Amino acid sequence: MTLPALSRLTDALPRTTTPLVRRLAVASLVSQIAIVVTGGAVRLTASGLGCPEWPRCTADSIVTTPEMGFHGVIEFGNRLLTFVLVLIAVAMIASVLGMRRERKDLFRLSIGLFLGIPAQAVIGGITVWTGLNPWVVGLHFVVSMILVAVATVLVNRARLDTEQYRAGRAPAAPPLLRQLLLTSTVLTSITILLGVVVTGSGPHAGDHGAARNGLDSDLVTRLHALPVYLLVATVALAVVVAYRSGVHAKLRRALVLLAAIVLVQGAIGYVQHFLHLPIALVALHMLGASLLMAAAVHAQYTGTTRKTLPGTPAGTRVPQAVS
Repeated sequence: MTLPALSRLTDALPRTTTPLVRRLAVASLVSQIAIVVTGGAVRLTASGLGCPEWPRCTADSIVTTPEMGFHGVIEFGNRLLTFVLVLIAVAMIASVLGMRRERKDLFRLSIGLFLGIPAQAVIGGITVWTGLNPWVVGLHFVVSMILVAVATVLVNRARLDTEQYRAGRAPAAPPLLRQLLLTSTVLTSITILLGVVVTGSGPHAGDHGAARNGLDSDLVTRLHALPVYLLVATVALAVVVAYRSGVHAKLRRALVLLAAIVLVQGAIGYVQHFLHLPIALVALHMLGASLLMAAAVHAQYTGTTRKTLPGTPAGTRVPQAVS
């Protein structure tokens, strides 16, 4: 393609956010969560070494072979999902390319998500080469949580058109609530990190021959529970402060969503522990971790940033459309 043709193509791209941009941002978030769930399925079905080589599936084949059976299909299927993430990431970058000067935030977030994909692929390769070392597997999950957080910010920023982005506004949350929102995100991150350590000491190694981290599972589980208690108390206090302060409805909804996910995730964690980690509940807990990270980042973003849509003041009735 010649430079003039490329210039005309760039000029034809949107200069502000469109429904397509917003849908691609949501698709970015959904796909990042989806690959966490499919990666969990690989580990929970002991298919982590279903493809024993990387980047090939075997020394002689890029794809799985019939002899590799169920585990090969599961592992190779998870690898294929990476290409879906690449397509979404490239489409996201293309959709904001025309506004890369006006909306540097969207362009940089999109590039960040794209670069996260090869980074995860390399970590995945190291995971295979090290025979599913639990610390490398844990790093794989932690990077996924970072990408979920980035995608959550992207979704919020994509809702703003260029004028709204430039305007900015005072944070929706009062100072005390902003501190509680920041604390909830920090506690969520600590909880997830300790959850990774717990997982590395537990029975679901991803392969029957994979090593564990050697830590006492009961002890690290108790340590994992401590920030959970603090998170529950912090989020409960944040909800009370939000309602007493009369913050706008958008922030209240974000906090209620966060509180609901915290409670459900905590309940799943306790039940799975006392039932000795059944696979279905562990999978739900991994999904819950992704949703918890997204909800915490969304609540903090909604309450603390100046780059957000105006909210409806507390007590204001939104007019209903007349049919």
